[in-house]
Amino acid sequence: MLLALDTATRQSGLALLHDETLVAELNWTSNDSQTVELLPRLGQILAWHGLSPRDIDAVAVSLGPGSFTGLRVALSIAKGMAVAHGTPLLGVPTLDASALPFVSAGKLVCAVAPAGRGRVYWATYAATADESRPVTVSLGGWQGWRSNFQLGDVPALAAALLEPALLVGEVPPALHETIRRLLAGRVELTAPAATGRRAASIAALGWVRWRAGDFDDAASLAPIYLQEP
Repeated sequence: MLLALDTATRQSGLALLHDETLVAELNWTSNDSQTVELLPRLGQILAWHGLSPRDIDAVAVSLGPGSFTGLRVALSIAKGMAVAHGTPLLGVPTLDASALPFVSAGKLVCAVAPAGRGRVYWATYAATADESRPVTVSLGGWQGWRSNFQLGDVPALAAALLEPALLVGEVPPALHETIRRLLAGRVELTAPAATGRRAASIAALGWVRWRAGDFDDAASLAPIYLQEP
């Protein structure tokens, strides 16, 4: 049984995988209070299946980029489980998880997450291996994605995105109009509910690493920060 934890941004979630099958998932929008939200929901999702933390075989956790405080909530719990029970620990980049459901769409995918003060984090993903692209993924599984995470305002994103792309992830509502204006004709914006990050994607990417025996060290695993506090 693999448990996934995600508190990288206000889009938070939990998921359980058994033999690569999703058996439970909780996703919610936090009001920056993941510290008091995560543990009760974790207890709930485990209770659905009569599980305790000792029954978890591996734990995947979102690493960011994301909120300074939010990232540490899930990571601290994941590390605690790894140290207390010897559970394999698997870090998953937040933007990789946002992009995962869409990389088979046959077009460039741009995953975004809020960075505060009118800025966003982003990375681009191609469905096929192409050395000319910033990032390549393998549709056969997560095989060493080369993630080129960026941080900037919407004009910086517009300048970096030179070809049509599907914009997914957590697009801050306050930036929707600016994105539509500056990226008109270059991005496809779908309903936020259809493109938001799910804990199931953290679990799916963690599962690939787990089956490959590619674990992280609990002492050294750190969040992905692109800016100083």
